[in-house]
Amino acid sequence: MRYFIELSYHGKHYHGWQIQPDANSIQYEIQKAMSTVLQEEVGIVGAGRTDTGVHASQMFAHFDSEQELDKKYIYKFNSVLPSDIVIHDLFKVDNEKHARFDAVDRSYEYKIWLGRNVFLLDTTLQLHHKTLDVDLMNEACKSLFKYKDFEAFSKVQTEVYTFLCDITKAMWIQDGNTLTFHITANRFLRNMVRAIVGTLVEVGEHKISIDQFEKIIESKNRSNAGTSVPAKGLFLTKVTY
Repeated sequence: MRYFIELSYHGKHYHGWQIQPDANSIQYEIQKAMSTVLQEEVGIVGAGRTDTGVHASQMFAHFDSEQELDKKYIYKFNSVLPSDIVIHDLFKVDNEKHARFDAVDRSYEYKIWLGRNVFLLDTTLQLHHKTLDVDLMNEACKSLFKYKDFEAFSKVQTEVYTFLCDITKAMWIQDGNTLTFHITANRFLRNMVRAIVGTLVEVGEHKISIDQFEKIIESKNRSNAGTSVPAKGLFLTKVTY
């Protein structure tokens, strides 16, 4: 029988979602907790693979079990999971359902705090010495809809079959000192959102123009784009099926 879980996590203490040797991961902790509770070997498949230090306010994953599970197992799993990983829902699905391949799109947010806030050090990039032209940054966001190939914002030497992504939403929203970048696409490349944000910040600082921003995309060369912003401000916020 196949089950989906909906979960969230704070990524500060983890080397991303995926299990890797000699480093702790979200996937490892959940599999360990489930295997302990169910007394069987459990393998889970996530809707995506967030990088080291990235958070998720909504993530889905699936796993198979021979046991009939109900909602009470949410509490049982959470009771043995670390406090920075929480399962919110558990539901049975058809055996063909796949958390990763059946996802239609994914949404991320990147949070910047304009100033200093000691209580948000782990979840925002704090810019206390820069003035950003948010209107210009939003104009640059419109350029993202003109393109499909985003190799310029992809981590180099990554194993992907294509650099094509369909971005359907990209915009900045400012609420007081909080500046949040919202982006939705059918798929994302490794480091893509953080590289886009870093480049858009340069637009906001008037270091590069919108025309230069588009030429960076067209170059398909990561070295032409801006510096990747820190992972701590990035959140996976929604997965749509």
